[in-house]
Amino acid sequence: MNNQQNNTARLAKMAMLVAISIVLVMLIHFPIFPAVAFLEYDPADIPILIGTFAFGPAAGVVLTVVTSVLQGLTVSSSSGLYGIIMHIIATSVLVLVSGLIYRGHKTKKMAVIGLLAGTCAMAAAMVVANLFITPAFMGVERAVVWQLMPFIVAFNLVKAGINSVVTFLLYKRISPFLHK
Repeated sequence: MNNQQNNTARLAKMAMLVAISIVLVMLIHFPIFPAVAFLEYDPADIPILIGTFAFGPAAGVVLTVVTSVLQGLTVSSSSGLYGIIMHIIATSVLVLVSGLIYRGHKTKKMAVIGLLAGTCAMAAAMVVANLFITPAFMGVERAVVWQLMPFIVAFNLVKAGINSVVTFLLYKRISPFLHK
């Protein structure tokens, strides 16, 4: 296969991962903590993480941005620009950290380390993002956001944790198709 065919095949595979991500959000989304029902789990990051492991961290960020915008304009349109921005921040941090660690040594051990580090980095990044972006978009005081911070941290750890475990379990089974 020549270089143009490789690029076309890679682009088609990445588009497929975006489509799967959007379908997953459409079919599966539910609150983890009833007290903060607006924080909903969805498995959208699984195809993005798989794409990150297959094609690299930069591709993971591209997948994140495309998925976030398409998702924000369709199945999650009620969250608007705020939801798009927060999804881009959260998932970009997750895939960058996970992907950069995994890229160096593509072993199961490094996948676990990368996914754990990415999960923790995502939770930390969302503390900062929620402290600055949420008050600007939602018109609430930072003190109110700070009171919700235990839920925000727990939500991001649970969401990224579940998506990381599923990615770990699926990636090696799917990677031969992505690398064809």
